[in-house]
Amino acid sequence: MTGRGVGGISLAPHAAVADWAAFDARRAVAFASISVTENSNWVDRHAAEQLGTALRAGVHAGIRHVGRPGGAQDQARHLVRAGKPLGAFTPGTLAPTLDARAEGVDDRFVRTWIRTVRQEAVIRRVLVYGEPEHWQRLHPDKWADDDVVLWSPWHNGIPGRPGWFHPRLGLHEHSCADGIGRHALVYPFTLADVLI
Repeated sequence: MTGRGVGGISLAPHAAVADWAAFDARRAVAFASISVTENSNWVDRHAAEQLGTALRAGVHAGIRHVGRPGGAQDQARHLVRAGKPLGAFTPGTLAPTLDARAEGVDDRFVRTWIRTVRQEAVIRRVLVYGEPEHWQRLHPDKWADDDVVLWSPWHNGIPGRPGWFHPRLGLHEHSCADGIGRHALVYPFTLADVLI
């Protein structure tokens, strides 16, 4: 499973794909990150359905959590409670993603969130999403071990060339329209590097 020709998408809250099998065939979508939870109490039930439908269509789908300041443990546990019944932590799914863009989500929050998700879901691999300016206030060297993959948008239309570098940067959002982001792997990362 190499990065060549392997693409992915992410769904913003309330975004949907009507027919995952047709979407996959048309766009060569190998993986999908679907925003299902936010903070410590919100679940997008429609997105949870999207996750199940994507998995049944053979897409390596995974759950995304929109982090908010405070209560990192509670938010991580909320993600795991929502994701377990959906099969979000089974082998072959996209690793769970923390959207760390909210003001007030800091290194301590990210480190605690990662540790708690790993303990509660009994997994190692996690993804952390942030824009280039967020990586100036977050310091991945403090918490990004070999099982953490960074994900960053740079809407330049050039898949796999995010305009920013870190040794753990493995995913690049290169375009976004209608609440659906298009993603590519960053060399030398492969699809296997972002799956559970």
